[in-house]
Amino acid sequence: MSKALTTFALVSVLTALLMALSLAVARHGYPYGAIGVKRLDGIADAGTFIPLAAIFFFSALLMMILPIRAASIVLLHAADAIFWTVIVLFATIVGGLLARWAFGQGSALLALLNWRFLFAVAVVGCHFVMNELRRNVLLRSLFFVIFAAATLACLFWSFTL
Repeated sequence: MSKALTTFALVSVLTALLMALSLAVARHGYPYGAIGVKRLDGIADAGTFIPLAAIFFFSALLMMILPIRAASIVLLHAADAIFWTVIVLFATIVGGLLARWAFGQGSALLALLNWRFLFAVAVVGCHFVMNELRRNVLLRSLFFVIFAAATLACLFWSFTL
């Protein structure tokens, strides 16, 4: 967990610095600053976490039913990679919004209140408790059904309000 928090903090700071540089260049009237801001904003969408969550929940579903050796392959090559992708993507979004806030766009932080960020929280939370789920047969069976429902919901439900 400490490694995840350190990664999150470092990526947030680096993104905030790049966004601040782009905003400062754009503020001085150079068109290159707007290009940098646009590129960093291009990945700042909470909806990106829905397909990532679907893939993570499907890999978690497989880890609940596969034997330990096959489950470890799925963990190392799928679930763990998606977990780090979610951490980096969310840190990038937070860093960009913090830089906007620092440059006087006070309402930028309100973008973090988007309910779709709960998919990122769900992926991170499930990843941290995955080891405990594998140990208990009852939890493994229960979470097989939960992960199947979550995968199907992420794939086929529109999530529009």
